[in-house]
Amino acid sequence: MGGSGRDLDGARSAAVDTFLETARQVAAPAGDAPRLVFALDATMSRQPTWDLACAVQAGMFEATARLGGLAVQLVYFRGLSECRASRFVADARALTGLMQGVTCQGGHTQIGRVLRHARNLAGREPVKALVLVGDAVEEAPDDLCAVAGELGLLGLPAFCFHEGPDPDAAAVFAEIARLSGGAFARFDAGAPDVLAPLLRAAAIFATRGLDGLRLAAQEDAAARRLLAGMTGG
Repeated sequence: MGGSGRDLDGARSAAVDTFLETARQVAAPAGDAPRLVFALDATMSRQPTWDLACAVQAGMFEATARLGGLAVQLVYFRGLSECRASRFVADARALTGLMQGVTCQGGHTQIGRVLRHARNLAGREPVKALVLVGDAVEEAPDDLCAVAGELGLLGLPAFCFHEGPDPDAAAVFAEIARLSGGAFARFDAGAPDVLAPLLRAAAIFATRGLDGLRLAAQEDAAARRLLAGMTGG
């Protein structure tokens, strides 16, 4: 949520004190920078992709620096019931610091909590986009799709980036994206040249909307990919 880092249900865990302390020390973004929620699966299978996301997330800020900037909130889930959100931060170094304070732990997916958090947040303050990165879905697809439809009604598109070979999880990610008005794409954790431009394209949409994404798509393949997913083109 928009203040200091905390569990989405309000319960504090000693295991993430480092994350919370870092989140409190990060300055809130100045002005009215567009807001993007960056949600990552931090269960045990995700460590290689977590490291990849940490390495390439700076591109989101770089892509929007000349467009007025971007504010990003980190949301992650791991373990048996841990799902946390940082405050919004306005530079890559701050987000890197938050991510470096988190290690992946075994557990089930909590995508539903992420989607409900994004929905509730968008009901209180403007949020331009949700980026969801993961490889598995262990929840009821119908329940997730119901909340994704609510995101669509709120005008909050989910850009769902799926890693790995699981076709069932990929299908759910694609449906969440469709129902929310967002876009779906696959990537490989061993190919940072795929995830990085997808994050940049999502950031451009968050900052300049469809018109900005259309402009970027003239020269950028990732932007064209997201634009096609959002418009059916």
